[in-house]
Amino acid sequence: MDQKNFIVAIVLSVLIIVGWQVVFPPSKQATQNGQQQASTQSGAPAAPAGQNGTAPGAAPGPGSVPGQQPIVSRSEAVALTPRVTFSTPELVGSISLKGARIDDVQLVKYRETIDPKSPPVPVLSPVGSKSPYYAEFGWSASDPAIKVPGADTIWTSEAQSVAPGKPVKLTWDNGQGLVFGLTIAIDEFFMFDVKQSVENKTDKPVTLFPWSLIVRYGEPTYEGMYILHEGPYGVFNGTLKEFSYSDFKGGKQQKIATTGGWVGITDKYWMSVLVPDQKSKVDVSIKQTGAGADVKYQVDYVGSGVAVAPGATTTTEARLFAGAKIVRVISDYESKYGIEKFDLTIDWGWFWFFTKPLFWLLEWLYVHLGNFGLSILVLTVIVKAVFFPLANKSYAAMSKMKRLQPEMEKLKERYGEDRQRMNQELMQLYRREKVNPAAGCLPILVQIPVFFALYKVLYTTIEMRHQPFYGWIKDLSAPDPLTILTGFGMFPWDVPTFLHFFNIGIWPMIMGVTMYLQQKLNPQPTDPVQARVFQFLPILFTFMLAPFAAGLVIYWAWSNTLSIAQQYMIMRRHGAPIGNKAAPAALPAAPAPTDNKKGGKGSGKKS
Repeated sequence: MDQKNFIVAIVLSVLIIVGWQVVFPPSKQATQNGQQQASTQSGAPAAPAGQNGTAPGAAPGPGSVPGQQPIVSRSEAVALTPRVTFSTPELVGSISLKGARIDDVQLVKYRETIDPKSPPVPVLSPVGSKSPYYAEFGWSASDPAIKVPGADTIWTSEAQSVAPGKPVKLTWDNGQGLVFGLTIAIDEFFMFDVKQSVENKTDKPVTLFPWSLIVRYGEPTYEGMYILHEGPYGVFNGTLKEFSYSDFKGGKQQKIATTGGWVGITDKYWMSVLVPDQKSKVDVSIKQTGAGADVKYQVDYVGSGVAVAPGATTTTEARLFAGAKIVRVISDYESKYGIEKFDLTIDWGWFWFFTKPLFWLLEWLYVHLGNFGLSILVLTVIVKAVFFPLANKSYAAMSKMKRLQPEMEKLKERYGEDRQRMNQELMQLYRREKVNPAAGCLPILVQIPVFFALYKVLYTTIEMRHQPFYGWIKDLSAPDPLTILTGFGMFPWDVPTFLHFFNIGIWPMIMGVTMYLQQKLNPQPTDPVQARVFQFLPILFTFMLAPFAAGLVIYWAWSNTLSIAQQYMIMRRHGAPIGNKAAPAALPAAPAPTDNKKGGKGSGKKS
């Protein structure tokens, strides 16, 4: 191996690792929350153009009205309009009768921090609060003279509350012979079923276009990590498409025609998603309006025109998911309602075929063990058992390499600076003793896909959020809280982002020690520079993994511990030296190679 190239590669690797921590810290806030008050004007999408190419009338488009009201607390904003309340095992909130907005949704079982007394996580928020975020369902008319319900419409409710198995119907009469209805049902989890109806009491047919939308005000706070998508996304004609918030700067829009599928906005653990009838053709639009403090994002779809005959009633159906991205719940919805690729609302990544089974195995272990930390430990044992034969061969080869260490040192002394000749003799030695020098890399290579899949699971799935281990680890998805810069918990303070790389916790230190001990069992490189670099690697990995999720570091440390035990037993069986012990004399010396060079360094020495 070329020594200079090796050093350059190590230096570049260190720079990449350090740079990664600076550019992508573990809790990067890419943008700030918007501070504006929502407009009282509707963002209803326009109906598609008619067959003659002219655009039918539509509900008012997104816009700002003068005299914005001051921002108030969530409870005060809720009290501004009449409402229908709901409370389920998973959700609590209300629906505004003004505009028939589903805009007050909070999660019952999830808190903003690990403190059980911290506020519940809000999914949707009402107009008047800090960052309004809501869903609406309505109609656009082919005739501009037809009055359709809008943002200021006050609907009439037949009940004061809605609950699983007890839907509520909202109605509004436009005074022109059309009676609009919204029948809203909610299940025990996060799905709202909305049936939109129109009763035509006139003597003429009317054509109406059903639509659904989600509006989010302000620049959302998101982590900005490349392994996780946050922002608008959807499945259109069977294909998942993801968009960043920056894709819509400068008035840019996305318009997509699709049959079925879904569209919405996702955060790391929560999402709001519109689900049209899976057999219907809809026109989807994703856009941003406003700028700076007045920015808002909107996803919507418009269905095909529906002709309502005189005396007839027409009904269309849509769904809204507003809640936590629980894998099992989402999987059940996909099967129950036939929602195309609804499982992709969770970002499984390119290697979903490996990540998803790993998650299901972890959850199955959790059901039986009651602790995700224990599940990770057992998962590690299972992985080790699966690859046990491969690891055995690898460690056996490394044991032979360890026994060959004295012979390798002799070749180094004999040929000194003649590296080409020394490498040739090393290859002959490996062939003679039937040793593969690359075999020692196999255990690490086997760990890498499991490591990254577990990293993805820990980082993206809500099931891992706020899950405790034992001792001081209260959240396996967060870094170890007892770190050097906090005096191991004695001086709690918010460590600046640029210091996270140096903020090493107890579990990363344990991982570094296990990596060092495992390294001592391996054959040492004959080149002194390479040997020093390898000695530095446990320190480098300790710093590199310090800001990672504690569950991931625990996995790595436990995996190292199991590897040490396995490797130790194999080395004892093969009679290889352990640690700094001298090699046994049982290995026959290699025949002295012929050296035709005159006066070469070490040419007079015997092998």
